[in-house]
Amino acid sequence: MNDFWIACGHHLLDRDESGGLCVTDEFLKAYFARPELIPPDEACPVERRLHHALLAAPRRPVGAEEIDAIVDADARENWRLVLAFRDLLVRHPTLEQAYLATVRSGTNDLPPLFVNQLVHVILRNALDGCDDPFVLRAAELFFRPQRILPQEQALLLGDEEVVGGQTPTPVLSLMSMLGAVTDAELDVLREDNAGDYWRRSDQFDMAFDLTAGGRGPAALAQAMARWISHLLGIDVSIEPLRELRDARLTWYVGLDADATRLGDRLWHGEQLDDRSAGRVLSLFRLTFAETSAAADETRGEPVYLILSMNADQKLRMKPQNLLTGLPVKHLEMAT
Repeated sequence: MNDFWIACGHHLLDRDESGGLCVTDEFLKAYFARPELIPPDEACPVERRLHHALLAAPRRPVGAEEIDAIVDADARENWRLVLAFRDLLVRHPTLEQAYLATVRSGTNDLPPLFVNQLVHVILRNALDGCDDPFVLRAAELFFRPQRILPQEQALLLGDEEVVGGQTPTPVLSLMSMLGAVTDAELDVLREDNAGDYWRRSDQFDMAFDLTAGGRGPAALAQAMARWISHLLGIDVSIEPLRELRDARLTWYVGLDADATRLGDRLWHGEQLDDRSAGRVLSLFRLTFAETSAAADETRGEPVYLILSMNADQKLRMKPQNLLTGLPVKHLEMAT
């Protein structure tokens, strides 16, 4: 079986009886070994001692006074953030439960970097055994911002960081440890080169065709269904649509901030101008495998999912909206 997304560190994690990811000392040590946390030559003795101690015992309690004693202000902030993240993971039985607790809290305490890291490794778990590179590339939208690529006949997405000409940065900095190559050449994922995805999955350097009616939207629909099933324990069917015609928006979920605003306008009966409508990238219809799982507000109607780009032609998907925005009666984890 082909492996993928090795850099997320899923090999360093354990699993409980239900398949949820359990944090390990090895996984935590990978964070403390990140370049941003390795004390530079000029670091103070307090920071050096802290770093050394956490590499030896990554669950070691760290008091606020210990952080406050670090001389460099940026280093203090870095340690506060990573230790808060560590404490979140250690506090919950699985990474899935830690992520759900975060998105349901309604707070934005975690930096987007850490949120994306959690999404990355949880998705790797949810998609374990998937042998379709199109579904895996579609799932990258969950944790990697995308940029719309100029193309008249197709809707192509490229990883924002790669397209922007920057060296791809792994979501979890294990690349150097694994000897992965980071020089990127962007190719559109197609049937004839899909096999290349396996060796390139950590480089995020394959463009994705999201053209309506093509394989891309169907692959994204599968990824979203797997995400919902894994985290909420609810089976859903998601199908891509070409457009919303005569649809009653009884319930809708914006898959990004701009899509939520567009959905709000449609729900209030407003007609979208051409410019706003042109920012909609994909539409989906979600139905519940068991109607008993849906809240009474839906009255048996499907849920519509809207994906859009912002004014800068970038896409920043918010997969948490699929977990907090669905009208479900019981938000229980499957893992």
